[in-house]
Amino acid sequence: MAWIETVPYEKSSGKLRKLYDRVKGPGDNVDNIMMAHSLRPHSMEGHMAIYKYVLHHTNNTVPKWFLETIGVWVSLLNNCHYCVDHHFAGLARLLDDDAKSRAIRQALDAGDIDGAPFDARQTAALAYARTLTLQPDQVTESDIGKLRQSGLDDGEILEINQVTAYFCYANRTVLGLGCSTDGDILGLSPNNSNDENDWSHS
Repeated sequence: MAWIETVPYEKSSGKLRKLYDRVKGPGDNVDNIMMAHSLRPHSMEGHMAIYKYVLHHTNNTVPKWFLETIGVWVSLLNNCHYCVDHHFAGLARLLDDDAKSRAIRQALDAGDIDGAPFDARQTAALAYARTLTLQPDQVTESDIGKLRQSGLDDGEILEINQVTAYFCYANRTVLGLGCSTDGDILGLSPNNSNDENDWSHS
């Protein structure tokens, strides 16, 4: 599951058990990316809070399936197949369109965002996410201008920035600790966006 010691749900207690109960899915399943924090529960709490707030908050206006798409794209750029597998499953579930999901995945795998079924705003967002992921020091104010010109407002640009930054963090957590998807249930997410304190996965 990871290259460091982790505490499984059935052996957890105290604060760790309380946090596990907040993030677990069916059958007391806890994703390995969260279990990797088990020796320092406070860092799991911080990780889950930023994940919930940047990707699954009711005040976001960018469609959740597209925020997941950004996550898949960033994870592909970082060669983090754990996050690709998890978040493509979530993207496909949210989009509920198998043909479009397949077309998106094929385009992202090929690095061809211009050939994917995206509108101009979404293509611009993915181009920005690519630069921010691979060459963050090369992002300039003109890149923000291009996002505005595509039709995105500044709040949406902030959402895109934060999702990109979150996935770079998550990818490095996974890759740096050797997390695998063994035992995970792919595609679950905290779908109760109306309650920022509800982290339950379904």
